[in-house]
Amino acid sequence: MSAERLTELRSEFSAIDTDGDGFITERELAGRFPDLPAEAIGSLNRDADSDGDGRFSFEEFVRLMSRD
Repeated sequence: MSAERLTELRSEFSAIDTDGDGFITERELAGRFPDLPAEAIGSLNRDADSDGDGRFSFEEFVRLMSRD
């Protein structure tokens, strides 16, 4: 992945991570994407949350966004 793409993803991640703790929660997803159904948010969180801690890190976000 290019440095430019990684920078873009960092910016997108930071825009969703409103409390700045380095993790995105379902609540932050719902706040950023209010029209997204709860089922979609839950599914996205399950797909991205590879360690099962109920939130996802930047590394998990990058993996999710890099899927084809």
